[in-house]
Amino acid sequence: MPSWSKISEEIKEKGVANPTVNPFDAIRRKYLAIMHQYTGRNVIAYYSGFLQNHDPRDNVSIDDTDKNAFMQTIYGLDKTKGLDLILHTPGGRIDAAESLIKYLKAIFGKDTRAFIPQMAMSAGTMIALSCKEIVMGKESNIGPIDPQFGGVSCEGIIEEFNKAIEDIKLQPASAELWKVIISKYHPTFLGDCKKAIDWSQQIVKESLKDNMLEGCSDNDIDKVIENLGSHDKTYSHNRHIHIDECLKYGLKVTALESFEKKNIEDCEDLQDCVLTIHHAYMHTFANTLATKIVENHEGNVMITMKKINLQVNNRRI
Repeated sequence: MPSWSKISEEIKEKGVANPTVNPFDAIRRKYLAIMHQYTGRNVIAYYSGFLQNHDPRDNVSIDDTDKNAFMQTIYGLDKTKGLDLILHTPGGRIDAAESLIKYLKAIFGKDTRAFIPQMAMSAGTMIALSCKEIVMGKESNIGPIDPQFGGVSCEGIIEEFNKAIEDIKLQPASAELWKVIISKYHPTFLGDCKKAIDWSQQIVKESLKDNMLEGCSDNDIDKVIENLGSHDKTYSHNRHIHIDECLKYGLKVTALESFEKKNIEDCEDLQDCVLTIHHAYMHTFANTLATKIVENHEGNVMITMKKINLQVNNRRI
């Protein structure tokens, strides 16, 4: 498998050999095309540079701009070949994720597989759960689906409020302490938290029931949702849930290492190809202004760039 350093060398060699071509773009597209040769299916990579870009102004999360990117990359593809969706994302907005789930289903029906080379968290996990199966390696993980408000767990907020009620019942003097904490909640905040929880779980339940866990009982699906959506079970929204846990929960997960070897071009097998694609995107984010990329195996792409402040005559523009 081409390592991180070997991909770096290949990018440099490509840049020297043809200075008119962006070497980062060329290498990503080379290996996306190779993956298409392996699978015979449409390939779209949805990649966020969230590990490299920490400026809150940069667009690294799932939002409504992604719909345009998917429309761009799906246009012209043979929809009958299904879709292999490579996901690397910290998550994002529930409404945007729900809309993408419905859009991909309208285009590809139930024939979408999610490939997770490293991380697909939160709303990214919700998108993966809408697919017919998830392909993960030993290094891959999904994350909890419990919604957040301002980086704080909705379930944690409700849990804290219920604790306040119990504490005040047992020790009325603690009311003053809790008053300081609860006074920070805006009107309808608790209700909004409960609705966000119900909404995210409803999306996942409907998705699992319609595709990945079609034919399974409501009880089995509810157990999956509890394991992925309960703040009490996951402890943290940033919890990394690996392949062994996914299988234990009853999800349809295929090990990336299990695919047969084909030795196409520079890749020994599909695992080599997928992880090389991952390295190529990581190099792109580390060395360019790109913050999010949606790209297909034919080279059709939409790239979001960093927002840069330019300072002219001591004025920021």
